[in-house]
Amino acid sequence: MGTWRGLRVAFILGSLFMILLIIVYWDDVGGFNLYPLQEPKHQSLHSNSHPQTTTRPSHSTPTGRAQTNSSSAAPTTAAPEETRGSAEEQIEEEGKEKQEQRKEETREDERVERSHAAVDDREQEARKQRIMDVCSGMDAVEFPGRTRAFEQIPNRELDHLIVDDTHQIIYCYVPKVACTNWKRVMVVLSQSLISPSSGKPYTDPEAVPPDLVHNSSLHLTFAKFWRHYGSLSRHLMALKLKHYTKFLFVRDPFVRLISAFRNKFGRPNEDFYKQFGSVMLRRYSNVSGSLPETAAEAFAAGIKPTFQQFITYLLDPETERESIFNEHWRQVYRLCHPCQVKYDFIGRLETLDTDAEHLLKLLEVDDMLRFPLGARNRTAASWERDWFAQIPITMRRELYKLYEPDFELFGYPKPESTLHQ
Repeated sequence: MGTWRGLRVAFILGSLFMILLIIVYWDDVGGFNLYPLQEPKHQSLHSNSHPQTTTRPSHSTPTGRAQTNSSSAAPTTAAPEETRGSAEEQIEEEGKEKQEQRKEETREDERVERSHAAVDDREQEARKQRIMDVCSGMDAVEFPGRTRAFEQIPNRELDHLIVDDTHQIIYCYVPKVACTNWKRVMVVLSQSLISPSSGKPYTDPEAVPPDLVHNSSLHLTFAKFWRHYGSLSRHLMALKLKHYTKFLFVRDPFVRLISAFRNKFGRPNEDFYKQFGSVMLRRYSNVSGSLPETAAEAFAAGIKPTFQQFITYLLDPETERESIFNEHWRQVYRLCHPCQVKYDFIGRLETLDTDAEHLLKLLEVDDMLRFPLGARNRTAASWERDWFAQIPITMRRELYKLYEPDFELFGYPKPESTLHQ
């Protein structure tokens, strides 16, 4: 019995020993693998992380050959990964370069904008200083109302100062100096006109019908203050003049006159024909008999005022004895009172685009709207000599004296060639 138990123990120990030998043997040759399907993936990642491979004893077994093939294939699978990584790095680097380039372009644009703004500011200071010098009498140019106080200006002469209380703006409009488009801007800012299509106030100046903006009921002017505020009107005007931003736009005086004549008498205009054109024709033309009743009939018959008759009308003392100059040819100093109103911005039609951009920024409304890009007045300064060619020199010089304050106040050079040739 004891012998039989000893044999059984020996058999079990021997079996365990043989199993242990088999396990050690298969593990050594790499043939025992619990996850054979995942080996290629792990082998590839391992090869990428650790290029050096461990050398194992060589065995002429199929499994050994498979292991060797897997190891030799690892560098081949690593190459596309390295190439892809390099391409991604290159793309990222190019992106950074482009981003830096855009930043540099932005900085350059800001530098240019600041430079332009500085130039614009210096130009504005020069224009304002010019007005102060002329109004103080330094240039020895005399004109009516130069030394009077603002309180002495009659209410009826303040009808060109448009007020926008919402944005604290005062605009003095000058006919034939982009005033239609600036009135469109003021209509949008004051929300004084409703769009029939939307039922809401216009938000785009260019969408505002140009023929509607000249309706005086749309605009609050200083001339209307007495009706609204009574005895407080002058006090309120003084407060607004002190705290609001005030601007106007001007133009070469002679070119403005040419523009006014072309617009009002160069084509049929019933109102201007009846009120002014017929007067010029009766006074200064050789037309016999009665004049045509309408502008259309007059133009059809070839009867219309000439530019010389227009100039004669302006120089005739009888004209203003009958009625004050129409706003289209009234001098700017009589419309806007630059010696009494200290304007913060003086724009010029000759530099309208840059001045408009500068002004909208100054008013802090450049994010709300843009100045309309509609039709611009096409009367060019280069036409001046041709238009005045038939006007006698003496009349040209008289006309200059009539508009000399505007030339001097707003820095337009004396038209020597027009006055002496």
